[in-house]
Amino acid sequence: MSRDPFLLHRSLLFTVAYEMLGSAADAEDVVQETWLRWADLGDDGQAEVLNARAYLVRIVTRQALNRLRTLARRREEYVGEWLPEPLLTSPDVAEDVELAESVSIAMLTVLETLTPTERAVFVLREVFDLPYDEIAEAVGKGTATVRQVAHRAREHVAARRPRMPVDRTEQALVLERFMTAVTTGDVQGLMEVLAPDVVLVADGGGVAKAARRPVVGVDRVAAFLSAFPRVGSEARIGTIWLNGAKAARIEMPRFGTTVVSVGIENGRVTHVYAMRNPAKLARLEEEAELTR
Repeated sequence: MSRDPFLLHRSLLFTVAYEMLGSAADAEDVVQETWLRWADLGDDGQAEVLNARAYLVRIVTRQALNRLRTLARRREEYVGEWLPEPLLTSPDVAEDVELAESVSIAMLTVLETLTPTERAVFVLREVFDLPYDEIAEAVGKGTATVRQVAHRAREHVAARRPRMPVDRTEQALVLERFMTAVTTGDVQGLMEVLAPDVVLVADGGGVAKAARRPVVGVDRVAAFLSAFPRVGSEARIGTIWLNGAKAARIEMPRFGTTVVSVGIENGRVTHVYAMRNPAKLARLEEEAELTR
């Protein structure tokens, strides 16, 4: 008996929705809506679909675009800085370099600066390599228009994404140096591992204590982090695979959970993403299935 196409492609559909929305909870809702539309076709209708993968991607894209417009209004009212919802991933995700980069916190943050249509086109073309005609059908635009949107989105992302890839070993070493300096109060060590123009963004959602605006520059970021609670006998710090890269998870009494993802160039930390909103940290116990 052949496997249901929806079940076969479910991880792909979730990945598409997550990359478009930056929220696992919203992505799950979109995938559920996609399943309902697929189920409504019935056995006969499903049998008439020549390319189930393309059909399902088209549905999930349209649902995600609808959700994106709703989220845009919600995020305007969000307290403080908004960061993508982090996902626990297996080390295998890091093996697919393009997938790992596309789901990284840094890239998802860049994608937030695109319009909904630009984001959909960029994700479907650059990450999933869909033909322009399929993308055009998914977003409800002409093929020529989609090509122009793709070009504009590529230029926009290229101007804001990290300029060079970082291998897994360097990522782990720099992250370890950074977290050791932060949690032991080694200000000099912190200054040495931070890039001069480092940017720190923290997301507390108005619930957990966090900087309401980005902190920019090595002096200001170092000063901000020097106030971070020191690791003591009751505190736990460890590394986890987060969105395809090594990240830190810190548990402290009375301070709660913090997960920290960093962007790195030339052996130094250029971006610090600190997620503290409890509503966004609910999926750190189970690995997300991400695939292309």
